[in-house]
Amino acid sequence: MTSIGRQLSIGKTDNTSDQRTPRKRLRLIPADVRESFVPVIPARAVQRQNEWDLTRIAPNRPRAEGSPIEVKGTVRNESGTLLRGALIEIWNANHHGRYRHVEDHSGLKLDENFFGIGRVITDEYGNYRFWTISPGAYLARPDIGRWRPKHIHLSISCGSSRIITQMYFPNEPNNASDPMALLMGDSFDRNLGKPYETKIPEVDQGYDFDIVVGGKNATFFE
Repeated sequence: MTSIGRQLSIGKTDNTSDQRTPRKRLRLIPADVRESFVPVIPARAVQRQNEWDLTRIAPNRPRAEGSPIEVKGTVRNESGTLLRGALIEIWNANHHGRYRHVEDHSGLKLDENFFGIGRVITDEYGNYRFWTISPGAYLARPDIGRWRPKHIHLSISCGSSRIITQMYFPNEPNNASDPMALLMGDSFDRNLGKPYETKIPEVDQGYDFDIVVGGKNATFFE
């Protein structure tokens, strides 16, 4: 844990990640029982047109408020194998820090041109790319004055598993006190998007975010 983490400690959280974490090792189904199962063919994800562009709710609709950004990177496993055909689901708060979700009671401004959800599928080389609006920070726990820094949620589904991570932005004032960042300690940098200049006129800034599944250099997952 970083010196910042030791000084602040984690303190109260909403415990939702803790409640989703298994307490015991999963039990393997005996081989003789598995042989009696009917083979299951997993559904293959299909990406619809423009799901990669979260800056608009539909083609030719007005662009959402805020700064449009591009996020791109690769998905690979701990051995370095690039994972093709992985489904990545994306969601983030709008420019004002508001989610379009029934449980967001913050009272912050909604943007009628921003749903904040999208999907992409990695190509044959494990690459992905999407556009979204740079999210705002928000007061996650008013009772203890805890803010969440701007971040983007990414769910990765490949094969039979689904895991969720978050991409943070460098130099954000609320990074140091974020509960998940404190849990990551010195590994927090792995979940930071790396800024790059883009010549694409439709976006203001680009971020590289490579995702590693498993191993000692893995991206942090909830």
